[in-house]
Amino acid sequence: MASKKREIQLQAVINNQSLWDEMMQNKGLTVIDVYQAWCGPCKAMQTLFRKLKNELNEDELLHFAVAEADSIVTLQPFRDKCEPVFLFSVNGTIVAKIQGANAPLVNQKIITLVNEERKIAAGEMVRPQYHEIVFADSDSEDAGELSHETVDQIYTIVIIKPDAVAARKVQEIKEKIIKAGFVIEAEDKKPLTEEQVKHFYSQIVDQPDFEDFVSFMTRNLSYILVVSQGKEKQPSWDESEVNSETESKEPWDDQQEMAKSSRMKERKSLQQYLEIQQISQFCDVEENITNTKFIDVLIPDFKKIRGIKFEKILALLRPALFNERTEDVLNKIQDEGFKILLQRQIVLSEEEAKTLCKEYENKDYFRNVIENMTSGPSLALVLVRENGLAYWKQLIGPSSVEEAKEYIPESLCAQFAIEGLPINQLYGSDSLEAAEREIQYFFPPQHTVALIKPHVTQEQREDIMKVIKDTGFDITQMKEILLTEEEAEKIYFKIKRKAFYKDVLGVLAEGTSLVMILTKWNAVSDWRRLMGPTDPEEARLLSPDSIRAQFGENILKNAVHGPSDMEEAMETISSMFEDFVPENLEEN
Repeated sequence: MASKKREIQLQAVINNQSLWDEMMQNKGLTVIDVYQAWCGPCKAMQTLFRKLKNELNEDELLHFAVAEADSIVTLQPFRDKCEPVFLFSVNGTIVAKIQGANAPLVNQKIITLVNEERKIAAGEMVRPQYHEIVFADSDSEDAGELSHETVDQIYTIVIIKPDAVAARKVQEIKEKIIKAGFVIEAEDKKPLTEEQVKHFYSQIVDQPDFEDFVSFMTRNLSYILVVSQGKEKQPSWDESEVNSETESKEPWDDQQEMAKSSRMKERKSLQQYLEIQQISQFCDVEENITNTKFIDVLIPDFKKIRGIKFEKILALLRPALFNERTEDVLNKIQDEGFKILLQRQIVLSEEEAKTLCKEYENKDYFRNVIENMTSGPSLALVLVRENGLAYWKQLIGPSSVEEAKEYIPESLCAQFAIEGLPINQLYGSDSLEAAEREIQYFFPPQHTVALIKPHVTQEQREDIMKVIKDTGFDITQMKEILLTEEEAEKIYFKIKRKAFYKDVLGVLAEGTSLVMILTKWNAVSDWRRLMGPTDPEEARLLSPDSIRAQFGENILKNAVHGPSDMEEAMETISSMFEDFVPENLEEN
């Protein structure tokens, strides 16, 4: 409790516009940590602020505050940003802004501004003419008076059709939508239920082939996006990237023309943009949605999860730390809200070590770092969390132990420093693009087949699919099918001569089964582990959290099935999904 009081005394808490206006009356320098409600202020900087407060504040020139962007109209441009932002106000004028928890830069800026204020007060210098930082934001002059709820309340739902999902068009479509300035607030990949299809496609329910359409949409994977306009101005999409009429113009004429065009044009709808980009045939779009209850039918609890971005990153414990304090580090990672999706020990080659330690290549100790990195196993992790990339960077701290101990002693770099090793013993991806590449490299994907049997109810199916997603599998392809004897043999070819095979066929003939391709590193063995023992009774005893323990009835109606090895998995995939071409398949 005492610690909490010290934090409040160190930094004034600003959580509404009135308190912000009052704070801007402060004399001297006020350092403002602008934060999002979901993650709270930047704890890693508080030790530095306390140190500076003690060292510099005998004349009360220095103040600290934390300001919640979600609750303050003035800070509207900083909403939905995952990186920490620090504003510097001198006598009510914002004179500087630093993005990211860059302790040395923040430290130097505070010292410089406080020293200037002291010299001004002593008559040793004239106050500089500061260029005030302006928070650029929305299109209208009075937009700042609108609440966050009002600004963001209009949504568009995009359903990427099953054929496009199977053709792996999802990533391309998402990238184009984001590039155009739209914001993806929520997303999900799943087969739609009959209720969801009738809800979204209510305008075509009277068409004669609608029942066939419902069957198609409920038996295959769709990808659902909830999209908002965002706060950035969109580009002029109806202009081609290379326009022969403008190529002959001087660059400054071009810029003036584009600026004028940008001001005059209205923002285009997402539907128009998809048509311009010639990808509208892959999507069905419902625009101008203001009632989130309409969205909740497709993505339950949308209001709770909108804007939350779960990001996967690669993290690595270097050999010395892995050897000495693995358990402590893993506990800390989980305490900070990260979920560990995957982990593996790996001995790095010299080339791999040089790639991961590139930032140290000009240091005198670079050779020693590489020798240490290749001296034994490291622990590679795939972590997931809301805004995981920025949070991990902030949590582990700077790359140098010396810098971490001086400025951010709460960082993992300082807490888990190893004597004689000058670098941060934890590694993290620099960007989401780098994270994707690194995860693919250290955890190459593998495919397996999952079968959900006919006796499983629709509600149980949805529960099983949630378990599958929550454990890190990607449902790459899916089909709902009645497994005739011919079709069943493609999956159960290893046991077709067993005495009990006719009983298996009898269970499969009771209704349609759901057949999926699951993708993940180590997919075959991880899926078998998730399924649990073949007999549900044994599963409930030995593996009570497994799928068969929760949903199995008996040894035949045991809810799910999967291949026993990679060879069986690939043979089943090639038989059941003839058009499927594996990408970046793990060879071993």
